[in-house]
Amino acid sequence: MAKTNPARSCPVAAFQKMISGKYKLRIVWDLKDGPRRYGEIRSGLLRGSTGSAEITPRVLSRELKALTESGLIDRKDFGEVPPKVEYRLTRKGKSFVPVVAAIREWGERHLGEAMLTEAAE
Repeated sequence: MAKTNPARSCPVAAFQKMISGKYKLRIVWDLKDGPRRYGEIRSGLLRGSTGSAEITPRVLSRELKALTESGLIDRKDFGEVPPKVEYRLTRKGKSFVPVVAAIREWGERHLGEAMLTEAAE
């Protein structure tokens, strides 16, 4: 009997697989304001991440490639020297921004309280 692919039979599993990774949601959120170059995305990921290790170029490249393959972002190479590459949200990626906004809002509401409680203990 052939195994079924859970990502195909379950939209939640497919969604989870698409956004798995430490930085993907943050990259999508950063691109909501318009196209960004690699260095701008990297700087955006390092902003506001107190105590977080610096993202390696290899990891960032892997996350960007995965987001491109999933159709959430588009990579535009200008074919210049030195290289100029921009990343922007696709239509599919733009439709995902309200989902990330809802996650962010939920986190502010519920995780902010938990962080304050933990700090007080």
